[in-house]
Amino acid sequence: MVEGHGEMSAMPVLVRRIVDRICPGFGLDLPQPFRLKRGLMKKDADLSSAVEVMARKVGPGEPILIVLDADAELGCKLAPEIHAIASKARNDRSIGVVVAVREYETWLIAGLGPLAGTLGVSADLPAVDDAEALPNPKVWLKRHMEEYSPTVDQAKLSKAIDLSLARRAYSFDKLERELIRLLELTRPDSLP
Repeated sequence: MVEGHGEMSAMPVLVRRIVDRICPGFGLDLPQPFRLKRGLMKKDADLSSAVEVMARKVGPGEPILIVLDADAELGCKLAPEIHAIASKARNDRSIGVVVAVREYETWLIAGLGPLAGTLGVSADLPAVDDAEALPNPKVWLKRHMEEYSPTVDQAKLSKAIDLSLARRAYSFDKLERELIRLLELTRPDSLP
């Protein structure tokens, strides 16, 4: 489950890449994400309804992953709040919640370095040691790409970023750890 239009196509790409790295040949089957605006994710009825839709989409016993942007909030407070609502809606499911510090673009910037001069990324891309410290990652990408559009570029960049570099962003590392946790809970025999 995601909040933005760009993440609808980008998150499946990113999740598949991470799972392929963790467990090559796993053969992950992902349904189309459900998009729920961020403001609605904090409302019990709206999030509960969306979780129910995702539970039907993924099938019996399968986990549900919810990914959203922190914007100006703290992920360490927002994630438990979202998790509590989602778990109450479907306590029979393993549910993971990951909050990107600021925005999804933070993860892209963290792993972008090797793409300098390709895919519309500026050849003179400045090094960013802490992407999560950038005040506005979307604006940063717009400055350092020929054109940046979340709906066009998030999936393309998600397919190409360096995942090892992206892990420098704590919230990206959290995404990887949460995927491992969900796989261990639902398919422990499939992990190395």
